[in-house]
Amino acid sequence: MTPTDAAAGASAGRWSSLDRPPLNAAGLRRALVAEGGLWTSLEVVPATGSTNTDLAERAPELPEGAVLVAEEQTAGRGRLDRTWSAPPRSGLFFSVLFKPGPAVPPERWGWLTLLAGVAATSGLSRAAGVDTLLKWPNDLLVVVDGEERKTGGILAERVADGVVVGIGLNVSLTEDELPVPGAGSLLLAKATVTDREPLLKAVLRSLEEWYGRWRDADGDPAACGLQETYAAGCSTLGKHVRADLPGGRTLTGTAEAVDADGRLVIRTGEDEREAVGAGDVVHLRPVR
Repeated sequence: MTPTDAAAGASAGRWSSLDRPPLNAAGLRRALVAEGGLWTSLEVVPATGSTNTDLAERAPELPEGAVLVAEEQTAGRGRLDRTWSAPPRSGLFFSVLFKPGPAVPPERWGWLTLLAGVAATSGLSRAAGVDTLLKWPNDLLVVVDGEERKTGGILAERVADGVVVGIGLNVSLTEDELPVPGAGSLLLAKATVTDREPLLKAVLRSLEEWYGRWRDADGDPAACGLQETYAAGCSTLGKHVRADLPGGRTLTGTAEAVDADGRLVIRTGEDEREAVGAGDVVHLRPVR
């Protein structure tokens, strides 16, 4: 047991809950860290501000495949500097380090956000028995009482020689614990499993599988099936949307496709389309 793992175990006693046991770091390492595999280290800390920030600071000294997990994240960050918080041990809060190196051109590294979404939905579908949808570019949705709700998010950040990808996922949050109205959790979506360990294992194994496919295809999203799989699971496609773009411009139309660069293609008129690479996309009610 590492000092960090011991501290996590001791700290967990402050929040004793049979429904929210601490993660077994040693067991996770035995299951996931193997010679020849992607994951090279796995550390669990009792609490931190942001796993992305911590891992990004240490990225130059770490090999590809480092995983940092927090039982509690006090200053988690989403897109547009939004905060992400939840009660201790109520969700999965972790970051991983990818170093695609010369095998994948840097201009294709942006696909890692979408790849993480595909891997997460695939892993959760298998392990939790609940359908998880994607909202472009980086939200994970579940259906609660017939309504799509955000239950997770993904944040990718470039570091010196790679990318840190963070995933935050609400697992056992009750309605009263949700950070904002309209959020969701696997529990509220009636997942068959809310034990965080098998969920984390499933998502990390799915990440390893998809990352391997993508890297072996030199990052080509079409050749490895990533572009097609993302589109198939993307709830945004086919919806009437509003995209709030950098600089204050707003675009409204129908989301039609995700192009080879991972951009959302929005049809704004009969023969008018625009590809959006960055912005905040809102699903609107259908025009009647």
